[in-house]
Order: sequence, then C-alpha cells, then structure tokens
Amino acid sequence: MSLKKPKEVPKIPKTRKKKPHTAISAIPSKKPDKLEYICKAFYKYDQPTKKQFCVFAIETVVEFTSFAYEVSVEALKEKNVIDFVLTGLRAKTNVVPLIQPARTELLFEDLIGDYTVNVVKQDGAINTAEYHFNIFKKEIVLLKQYKPKKKNNRLFCKFEVAVEEFSFPE
Repeated sequence: MSLKKPKEVPKIPKTRKKKPHTAISAIPSKKPDKLEYICKAFYKYDQPTKKQFCVFAIETVVEFTSFAYEVSVEALKEKNVIDFVLTGLRAKTNVVPLIQPARTELLFEDLIGDYTVNVVKQDGAINTAEYHFNIFKKEIVLLKQYKPKKKNNRLFCKFEVAVEEFSFPE
C-alpha cells in the first residue's frame, strides 16, 4: 500500500510573539531563586564611528561549549527607566568553537545621571538596579540592586560595573 502524495503543503501555525509590555505585566510562576544572568555596565569607545557609548552587556552565567549563543533582548527606554526584556537565546555563526557564555551588548549614547534598569524574563520575573552615570568623571556607580515587590518574583540576575572593560579615546 503506497503513501498518499499530498497535493498541497500543510500550513504550520505561527507562534505568537509576546510583546515586551505583556512580559512586564505578567505574574511569574513560583520558582526558587537561581542566578542565570549578569548585567554589566561599562563605557566603550567605538573606533569606526568615533563615538562614546554606555554599554549594558547581558550574559548568561552558564558557559556553552559547542555553539556560540547570543541573548536576544528587547530594550525599552522611557525617561530614566530602561527595561530589558529577555526573549531567549539565538545561535551565532562561529568558525572556532569557544567555551563562552551567551552575551549581547546594548549600546546607549546619552546616559547621564541616575537610571533605573529592569531586566525582565518572559514569564514576568523582574530584577532591578539603580545606576549613576557620569561620563565627565568616567565613572559608573551601582547605587543598589533589588527585586521589586511583585507576586512570585525571584532573583535571577546580578548587576555589576565592569571597570576592566572600560575603553576611552586616546
């Protein structure tokens, strides 16, 4: 008995992509605290464009051996509040496999003063830090980090200032 040949290609349903605002307002399921991400802030000078940027590098704590991954992030900036909604991991093309964490860098040009940075997971968990940026003194100060009051919120991200990654024009 032969298999029937399909006359048309079956349609595969598209997955719904969550909008960043729905992830922020979602209530996460109850899970224990587990450190999964590190959010680093530093200054970086881009030689080709000759511009100074403030960079937020979000990387995983886990290191990957066979493939290189990038953390996919949607950034929302409103006045002095920056929201980073983590949407997952994306595979990068790499020729030589290295043992490295998944990482992405988000560049901002105009950060001066105090900013509140929220890292939000898809399930709705939020971790927050408050930074003070002063480009004239070439310093970034982590004022405090905390998890906001929200039902079933948990700790999953650590914030830090990566002084060793600072770069400025000569």
